[in-house]
Amino acid sequence: MKASVAALVILAAALAATAAATAQAPHPAARTWNAQAAADYLDGRLAWWLQWPNAARDHDTSCVSCHTAAPYAIARPALRRVLGQRDAAVPERAMLAGVVKRVTLWREVEPFYPDQTRGLPKSSESRGTEAVLNALVLAARDAAAGTLTADTREAMAHMWALQFKAGDLKGAWAWLNFHYEPWESGDGACYGAALAAVAVGTAPGGYASSAEIQEQVGALGEYLRRRVDRETLFNRATVLWAASRLPALLTPAQRDAIVDAAVSAQQNDGGWALGTLGAFKRTDGTPLDAVSDGYATGLVALALRHSGSARASAAVTRGLAWLQEHQDPATGRWRASSLNKQRDPASDAGKFMSDAATAYAVLALAETDGAISSR
Repeated sequence: MKASVAALVILAAALAATAAATAQAPHPAARTWNAQAAADYLDGRLAWWLQWPNAARDHDTSCVSCHTAAPYAIARPALRRVLGQRDAAVPERAMLAGVVKRVTLWREVEPFYPDQTRGLPKSSESRGTEAVLNALVLAARDAAAGTLTADTREAMAHMWALQFKAGDLKGAWAWLNFHYEPWESGDGACYGAALAAVAVGTAPGGYASSAEIQEQVGALGEYLRRRVDRETLFNRATVLWAASRLPALLTPAQRDAIVDAAVSAQQNDGGWALGTLGAFKRTDGTPLDAVSDGYATGLVALALRHSGSARASAAVTRGLAWLQEHQDPATGRWRASSLNKQRDPASDAGKFMSDAATAYAVLALAETDGAISSR
């Protein structure tokens, strides 16, 4: 009898250990995601953004938003490749035309937020932010085609002209600060510098190694190496992603530290939660969402996947599985929520974070097998 009881205890312990190991292992989910549904969602959101009165700017152009337009610009070419599409989507063409117009008329167009209507130093912040985003948007377009265009070279020239050459921001750019996390806040300059690095590293034709920009690229790297250790994990993950395009941005020790921090922040379900990637606090006092979301999971999985770190392999596998399981079947999007206040997720403003979440989920998944064009 005692032997039978002992055997049962051992069996129960073994079953418990197996269950615990299974909970921590990558979930064997169906390796599919709906690329066409994601494209439809993103196309619809950009089409809405381009028609929204609050996004309108002078010369019949629109603001290139950090939440909707810029993520769309870097994700839509990846979706086009997955779906076997040759031509840019209609809203994509409209956005690109607006960006090219603003690059061409750089000295004529007003800043996104002029000092005269929004107060100092919004003109400077707007110019620095727009210059980086314009370069990012056009570099992504050119990378898909494989040829660096004159428009993109001009956008890069505008960006480099506004790079700080002295002071605490040497190597970076003035960046919009509306006290909105995670993009337009007091630590937004590091995020902007990381996007500038992505733009440079994305541009085709060996642009990043061009002799005429090495001083500027060097200053950008010095800024990021100087700043990255004290940034939020959100910013650090963005820099890690940028370093996959420009490896000299980080020292090996910095790269390893970000990888370790990102892996440690992974949740039990395999995803990451945006609210845990920094010391964020909502202005309305409501609690931050602590559940895994598409934006944090897409960004961190993307950064880790391209980090070159073997230690991140299992975390990436689990993160990609989470993304495959959590695309909304009704809308094609991945969800994320505001870090600043509680918003109605059905409202257009409430979808801003989901716009970014969907774009970064696409970027993380686009190189995997198993995308489907329809359900």
